[in-house]
Amino acid sequence: MKQLVMLLLGLLLAGNAHAHGGEDHGAGAQAATPAGATSFSVAALSEQFEVLLRYEPLTAGQPADLRLFVSDYATNAPIKGAKLTLTNPEDATLKWAVIEQEPGMYLAEGEFPVNKPYSFALNIIAGEKADLLLLEGIKVGEKLPVAATPPTAPSVFSWKILLALVGAFALGMALTALLLWRRRPQPPVSTPTPLVYEKQA
Repeated sequence: MKQLVMLLLGLLLAGNAHAHGGEDHGAGAQAATPAGATSFSVAALSEQFEVLLRYEPLTAGQPADLRLFVSDYATNAPIKGAKLTLTNPEDATLKWAVIEQEPGMYLAEGEFPVNKPYSFALNIIAGEKADLLLLEGIKVGEKLPVAATPPTAPSVFSWKILLALVGAFALGMALTALLLWRRRPQPPVSTPTPLVYEKQA
């Protein structure tokens, strides 16, 4: 019976060792790759304003919608009611319409003719403040980077381990039945009494 228990324990330990194969528990294990970004962003700042430009992947010849977030450099408060003018140093003929959607957030609408990097010269007039900022690195035609897919963890029990466990269980049941059968008390053996015949006179 002890041999059966040791056999089952050995199979279970082998299954656990197989399930942890390929894992790195050392200090140098890398964290999971973060999810991919949903938009591109470009920032610029001056002594008066801070500007963040966000946009989804752009394609040449297609309508482009870009969001501009304008805030005060010193207080980080959103700048509302500003007059924004966008021009492209690469192509002065491009036209952009800028509409304020909510305080500090503006929508720029236009179109890029070619898939290549562009830049914006942004002129800001807000009350008595005015400034000119350059937003560089607007990537037209570039796709967002795809997050790396994490490796699939191995199955805890493979079919070989499962088959071995089923076989060990069946063997254990057979050995247990055999041991119980051997330990069963045997009925006493009775010896037949010889018959004595009397002679008749």
